[in-house]
Amino acid sequence: MLNGRDVARLQKSEYNYLMSDKPDPFSAPFGTLFSDHMAVSTYVDGDYDYPGAAVPLAPFSLHPGTHVLHYASECFEGLKAHRQVDGSVAIFRMEDSIERMLLSIAKLRATPPSADLLRQLIVDATTANASSTPEPPGSLYIRPTFIGTAANIGAAATPSREALLYVINSPVGDYFPGGVRPLTIYIENDIPRTTPQFGSVKSGANYVMALGPTLDAKRDHVADQVLFATSDDITETGASNFFLCDEDRVITRNLDDSFLHGITRKSIIQIAHDLGMEVEERSISVEELRAWSEHGEMFLSGTAAVIAPVGKVITRGEYIEVGDGQPGPTTRMLREALTDIQTGKSEDKHGWLTHIESP
Repeated sequence: MLNGRDVARLQKSEYNYLMSDKPDPFSAPFGTLFSDHMAVSTYVDGDYDYPGAAVPLAPFSLHPGTHVLHYASECFEGLKAHRQVDGSVAIFRMEDSIERMLLSIAKLRATPPSADLLRQLIVDATTANASSTPEPPGSLYIRPTFIGTAANIGAAATPSREALLYVINSPVGDYFPGGVRPLTIYIENDIPRTTPQFGSVKSGANYVMALGPTLDAKRDHVADQVLFATSDDITETGASNFFLCDEDRVITRNLDDSFLHGITRKSIIQIAHDLGMEVEERSISVEELRAWSEHGEMFLSGTAAVIAPVGKVITRGEYIEVGDGQPGPTTRMLREALTDIQTGKSEDKHGWLTHIESP
């Protein structure tokens, strides 16, 4: 099933041929293109059933009373496969995403699958769709998803006894339109990021909490993202973790259950350690952010965004330029170090890559 660096050699010419009749992932909005196959497992009363192979991508048929439609019994993961310098394809930090998704399903009080089953679904779907992996800086986004499917509108306080666990893939380019560019972020001081017990769970009910404030900030302040700082405590944006950095150190909010435990965040911290930088995980106030803008850098991190530089911060009507407003050297260095590992340009010292076979 899995193999080493000498397998899955999918050449660029083959990719171009296979994708010649499909939209360009670098010009289509992030996440709007889908590969041709998916892996699906069904859950009924404690047992997961999986036929053992990916199937053609197709719509699901759901009863109007399906549990997920009424009580938000769903969660998901986000990870990527990257085309390597030798032409192969490898998934980045799959085991971390498996661990996080099993915790998310458990927090829904549903029965998690085995790690082996979830791993098989991810590998099968990604292997079947490996030929649609774009060349860097593009990648193949991987979306494992769990939804409660029992037809029961009286089960508001009961986990769904039936579910679908499935994995789809999306060839993607840059998350933010315009590629790597300095972002403008608006600081929200009053509205909380999400509900406390679900801050670390990747569920739609979590993400929808940030939708209104983000749309308002885009409309009223031409901001790209909202950075939530309820009670002057900076946590994360609607979809990314937040960092301060300079040439010697990186600083990010210490983990708790109020926000997502990002795998890209975790990777940046390890890379910073490897580079001999000082790492601080602690609280960050808006006042410290304001002072930091005069001499340091800021960036967002996430699977989709990778590392996205921040060029301007808006807080209580004040527009604050970060440095000279352009991506800083440490931000660029950390992004390059991360993407070089993801694409096989640098040594995978921590065993983060899972190489897959060519279909």
